[in-house]
Amino acid sequence: MTIVDDKEQSRYETNLDGETIAVADYVKQPGIVSFTHTETVDAHKGQGHAGRMIDRALHDARDESLEVIPFCWFVAQYIADHPEFLDLVPVDRRAEFGLPTE
Repeated sequence: MTIVDDKEQSRYETNLDGETIAVADYVKQPGIVSFTHTETVDAHKGQGHAGRMIDRALHDARDESLEVIPFCWFVAQYIADHPEFLDLVPVDRRAEFGLPTE
């Protein structure tokens, strides 16, 4: 399994045996990355592939000093379940995504 940031298509992809099995679409602006949609093909749902991909994407955002706007419910839930990434979401936007403001 490989996870790649396809910058030309503005999405992360999880590939397994030559097949793209999960994607996370994003929009980058100066200092910000907004995640808009995450999807896993049916045959691979529930196996943690999307979670591993989002973990990589959030680590990349941190490495690039980007704020994260989780418009995608899956990314927002991942951040809620992994509070070590909460600081990436601006405090004044957290309530919008059901995230703790403190």
